[in-house]
Amino acid sequence: MKRTRIFLAIAIAASLFSLVLYRGQFAFFEQVDLRVRDARFWVRGAVKPGPDVAVVAVDNKSIKEVGRWPWSRETTAKLIRNLQEYGAKVVALDMVFSEPQGEAPDRALAQAVASSPNLVMGYFFRNEVQQNDPLSLEQVASSKVKFLKLEEGVTSVPLTEFPGIDANIPTVAKGAKEFGFFNQIPDYDGLFRKAPLLLLYDGEIYPSLGLLALSRYRDKPVLVDVAQFGVRSVKLGGEPISVNEQGRFSLNYYGPTGSFPTISAADVIAKKVPAEALRGKIIFLGVTETGIYDMRATPFDAGLPGVEIHATLAANVLDHRFLIRDGRTLGLEMACMFLLPLLLALLLNSTPRTLVGLGYFFMCDGFYLILNYLLFKNYSLDLSFIYPLAPIALTYVGAEAYRNLVMEKRGRHLKKAFGSYVSPDLVDEIVKNPGSLKLGGEKREVSILFSDIRGFTTLSESLSPEELVRLLNDYLSPMTRIVMEEKGTLDKFIGDAVMAIYNAPLNVAEHAGHACRSAVKMLERLQHLNAGFAKRGMPQIDIGIGINTGEAVVGNMGADIRFDYTAIGDTVNLASRLEGLNKLYGTHILVSGLTKSQAGDGFLFREVDLVRVKGKHEPVAVYQLLTEMPEFHREYAEGLALYRSAEFARAKEIFARIAEVNNDKLSALYVSRCLEFGAAPPPEAWDGVYVALVK
Repeated sequence: MKRTRIFLAIAIAASLFSLVLYRGQFAFFEQVDLRVRDARFWVRGAVKPGPDVAVVAVDNKSIKEVGRWPWSRETTAKLIRNLQEYGAKVVALDMVFSEPQGEAPDRALAQAVASSPNLVMGYFFRNEVQQNDPLSLEQVASSKVKFLKLEEGVTSVPLTEFPGIDANIPTVAKGAKEFGFFNQIPDYDGLFRKAPLLLLYDGEIYPSLGLLALSRYRDKPVLVDVAQFGVRSVKLGGEPISVNEQGRFSLNYYGPTGSFPTISAADVIAKKVPAEALRGKIIFLGVTETGIYDMRATPFDAGLPGVEIHATLAANVLDHRFLIRDGRTLGLEMACMFLLPLLLALLLNSTPRTLVGLGYFFMCDGFYLILNYLLFKNYSLDLSFIYPLAPIALTYVGAEAYRNLVMEKRGRHLKKAFGSYVSPDLVDEIVKNPGSLKLGGEKREVSILFSDIRGFTTLSESLSPEELVRLLNDYLSPMTRIVMEEKGTLDKFIGDAVMAIYNAPLNVAEHAGHACRSAVKMLERLQHLNAGFAKRGMPQIDIGIGINTGEAVVGNMGADIRFDYTAIGDTVNLASRLEGLNKLYGTHILVSGLTKSQAGDGFLFREVDLVRVKGKHEPVAVYQLLTEMPEFHREYAEGLALYRSAEFARAKEIFARIAEVNNDKLSALYVSRCLEFGAAPPPEAWDGVYVALVK
């Protein structure tokens, strides 16, 4: 009975630990899970889309017969007119005409656009602010979401927002009926698995090219319902479209490039296409010729033309092939995360033989793998792989560890468990006083440090696997030593990221100061590393660091003979958010107000912002940890005070001067905010708090 209770406790602990990973959505585990889920597409194989969607492509044949791209706009105008003559119900342009080509060509294209009643023109949003013709912006604004329902209490729409736009010139687009963006947003690993249906620009919600094409095809308006947690629903009239809280649609790919009926633009221009090939369909017009189209890496194809992503979205909706990830999948995942480990624990308890136990382990794994695939293939349920499988593996490892290692000396075990991520001094203290180490966790004040390499995906693509591993080892080794030198605990590596805890498992005086010194040392050490990388012809790397101080639950997640020491709670989450915010503010080290107040003397800080991060209601004061105070510090503080007093014009002048003279990215960010608020003032109750819409 005692062993049964221990095995069941191991299973429950494994499930709870996996639940922490599941809820934490750590980038490394998310990326692994996405890649495993991608494999289901290859196992399923390609499927044929419905008959309602087709692609007209500027392909190799078109380039050879018509000429180099971009074509004269008279040619493009003829292409659009011919599509209308062929009876295409909707034509969506995966291209933008942002610069004039000449009076006659522009006039010809404008006439074709104006004469096409169901043409949807494309444009895209930029991360850079740029000047646009007011008439162009007015034309695009005519297609913003008009039927919007906001839940009571919603003060901001949690969608991805862009500061700039690349729109069509007004002379060409003046007769267009609709405008849809064709931006795509990749996942952690650069693959495109979701299509954004909605994006924010200048405080308004704008629909995508594919969504507007569907709206025209169905002759139904786009209806958007937004709750405090995000987008609740997107509908075409009364027909719901499956989206997540960020307004993104999970793409159920039909296959690799060429899965859709694809017609050469040259054949449409020459009218060599059978009439039934285009009649009554949604036509997405885009470029597919190698070297001039936007390649998108997908689970099926490393170089899918972007126009086929729009076609996939439209066909998924029309075919009702929604990839479902909602409350149903959440319930199934949670049930498997807890029930399968408990079943395995009972099976392992019933046999003393390791080989039989291994067979039980593979049986539980195989059951879930088959269940996951069948639900995906037959019902389009998008269940996770790694999170339900992780507790099964942890239960097996924990049970076998208990069975074989329970008699080992505690001191040797503690050294083995902690020696790789805790300083030798702390290990000695733990061995001398094991009672100071509380199994099961405790709540205590800690300082959490997250660091992450910027642009790691791009970096990894430029290096061979051997070079990438060597670079990571050369980087992570000195960073780990710095953590240990400052009496920190290395919690984990998350791919290229480092998470460290200060003041756990044992008490460390002035732990916030130790965390801040670690961050400063990391940046100093990185300069020496980059110098060495340059000599070896390796790329330079840059990092962001976030530090937060507060209460967290820390302890050993697992059993008394097999556990991992970690921390969970809002304090940990905020430290991770602060690390990510460095990309927004152009900084390297961001700390919370509590960390600043407890860091002690010898540190220099610059106030950055008041931020309400995703998942938090109360704003957090954010500070930049500096190695030296800039000369413009007082001027910057004056500009920040004016900004929070809503005196945006005066604040902009100060920030613009600082940004121009000192190339200060943070000041440049405030210039753009002042411009936005100058054009669209915040509400009277505005408290100066910035709402971070992403993690």
